[in-house]
Amino acid sequence: MIGFIVKISNKIAEVVILIPINKPILGNEEKEAVLRVLESGVLTNASAEGGPFVRTFEKELASFMGAKDAIVVNSGTAALQVSLLAMNIKPGDEVVVPSFTFAATAGAVLLIGAKPVFVDIDLNTYNIDPEAFRKAITNKTKAVIPVDLYGLPAKIDEIREIAERQGIVVIEDACQAQGASYKGRMAGTLGDVGCLSFYPGKVMTTGEGGAIITNDQELADRLRMIRTHGQIKGYDSKLLGGNFRMPEMEAAIGIVQLKKLPKFLEARAKNARILMEHLNKAPLILPQVPENIVHNWYLFTVRFTSEKIRDSVREKLLKEGIGATVYYPTPVHKLPYYTSLKYGNIQLPNTEMASKTVLSLPVNPLVEIKDLEKMSKIIFDVLS
Repeated sequence: MIGFIVKISNKIAEVVILIPINKPILGNEEKEAVLRVLESGVLTNASAEGGPFVRTFEKELASFMGAKDAIVVNSGTAALQVSLLAMNIKPGDEVVVPSFTFAATAGAVLLIGAKPVFVDIDLNTYNIDPEAFRKAITNKTKAVIPVDLYGLPAKIDEIREIAERQGIVVIEDACQAQGASYKGRMAGTLGDVGCLSFYPGKVMTTGEGGAIITNDQELADRLRMIRTHGQIKGYDSKLLGGNFRMPEMEAAIGIVQLKKLPKFLEARAKNARILMEHLNKAPLILPQVPENIVHNWYLFTVRFTSEKIRDSVREKLLKEGIGATVYYPTPVHKLPYYTSLKYGNIQLPNTEMASKTVLSLPVNPLVEIKDLEKMSKIIFDVLS
């Protein structure tokens, strides 16, 4: 049981959430793994290769992803920032990003001095619209960051075809999509590099943490240097870098969580399938999963015909202890910091419509069939 404060109808009400939208699932194996690190006395390692738990986690993660290499870092945001640095994106370069996502995607671009260029989404998938990307390209465009929103891979073939014609780097933001796949390839392996997040609410966690996936050995070496101040052996910085390292305790947790991930994903898929069946005749728009794509069901997101209806459903679900959440109520380009940079007047109609009408429902492995039946009944009751 989790309690938190949520704002409903301009009033502050204490709501006890019995069914969270997402929650880390940790057991004795993770505790024992952390204790092994503590007993070793090696909590981190400043070498480019990292410590023993980091190296093991990277090897097992790369194998799971079907990739040649995985470079773990201390957050999904760090994964994006290190990738941009490694791909030589420089101040003044333009990077095309969606606005309907978490702020980290655009923030990573700004942190290296480049300029995010916001484009609209496809309302069927909530991912970046390839045609909008094409129209946004200028002679300053050096990269595009398609986000696999809610755990559904973007239309990567179309995006890559456009990017390759123009010599544009594709950095896949798969921070929400670990375990999803596109035409048989894992999300995170679809771009020139791919980024994952192990934040506590994701499909698996290391506490905090992230990873960069690549099949390019030279790029992998560069990424490892950047994550530890551009060093190779120590005090020999060859590149501009920083401290983006993953601590050994996080890597130890990750090794355990990765083994559990297939079961986590199986439970999410089952819950999503049941909820899809229950809501099939409801007057709302269910998640759309294109052919040859496997969703990881990080978030099960429905869309209503109006903001008023969406908010009424959410309010009722919250009152009943169900952690229905809006991702994302404000597009990134309309957040206060971005409006101060003059992005606020950009017209992205699909993005703004989605922000007013989407609602994500819990389907994480802790959700039971009775919970799914309960939330379905509530939705039908409100809509009727």
